[in-house]
Amino acid sequence: MTDKNLLSTKEPAFETKELRSSLKSFMGSDFQDETTGEVSKIGAFRWGVYAFFDYDNEPIYVGQTKEQVSGRVGRHLTGQRSDAVAKSVLDPLEVRDIEIWPLPQFQDVTKQGNPKGYKNAAEHLDALEYSVHQMLISESRFGGILNEKDPPKPETLIEPPKSLRGRIVSDAVMEIRSHPDFRINRRATVIARLSQGIAERDVGLDLRRVLLVQAKRLEWLAKQRYLALGGDANVDINHEDNG
Repeated sequence: MTDKNLLSTKEPAFETKELRSSLKSFMGSDFQDETTGEVSKIGAFRWGVYAFFDYDNEPIYVGQTKEQVSGRVGRHLTGQRSDAVAKSVLDPLEVRDIEIWPLPQFQDVTKQGNPKGYKNAAEHLDALEYSVHQMLISESRFGGILNEKDPPKPETLIEPPKSLRGRIVSDAVMEIRSHPDFRINRRATVIARLSQGIAERDVGLDLRRVLLVQAKRLEWLAKQRYLALGGDANVDINHEDNG
């Protein structure tokens, strides 16, 4: 029998509510500017690069923003518009950690108020995204992440500045989502949706590369799970009845 109180509730689902709470908490974390010593909330920065990491500490997505970080990241993870999510490139339920490289020196730079400064800031932001993108690919066991496009190589390379990393899922959600069978199922589901989209549209190699990386991630996790349970040595032998 359906609970009428549940049907009429305005409360979001448990995991959704937990995510919003954890994300809000992380975005409210203090970040100190190494140059000025000024402390600001990490989510309040308007210029910066962010990266998502999965439950195996694997980098899975890199992005940049010229708007408030909390709003940009929130659109990826809380069901609002995100091209990466819409195309089944990024699965929000795979994200455990976020790392943010803010650019506080450009906080007050706007296109209308300072066109030249805005151009310089945008070029610096592009260079930072390239550096972070290359760094995380080199750290990935799969040699790739789930971005469709690669950032163009800048004329001048820069070292990533100070960053802040944190977990954006609660202990309760961790207990649900961290189980390897749940994660295998999620990856298989995302691959099915992504491959369906590829089959139904004329797409470039960018989405096909994402599919390949996702397939490698699924194979690796399935293999780790299989080996952890004993692997071939524990597979039952089927004795057929020949009589």
